[in-house]
Amino acid sequence: MKLFLILGAINGFLAVALGAFGAHGLEGKLSEKALGTWDKAVNYQMFHTMALLVTGLLLAKFQSGGMTWAGWMFFIGIVLFSGSLYVYSVSGVKTFAMITPFGGVAFLVGWVLLGYAVIKYL
Repeated sequence: MKLFLILGAINGFLAVALGAFGAHGLEGKLSEKALGTWDKAVNYQMFHTMALLVTGLLLAKFQSGGMTWAGWMFFIGIVLFSGSLYVYSVSGVKTFAMITPFGGVAFLVGWVLLGYAVIKYL
């Protein structure tokens, strides 16, 4: 699906930009722990950006509802997991950190759905 390729490209750009911002713009402004949290958000965003791209490429070849849902789960996971960690890093408000596990669950569901679709269709 073209949409997941576009979302992957956008998220790849954002992961690189936010990683650079964290390394250069936030250095000295946040604690080491907060910078580590920011880095974790960048890493998970980039890993799951790759998953979005792979999902988009696979959907171009095999149409599958499960695979489509996997792509959406990866995107939702990026927003909830990485997004909440970015906000938590700069704000310190723990409420945002409590959203993070929901993003992690979305990632896990995405991987299970992608794995099932690959087994079924390849």
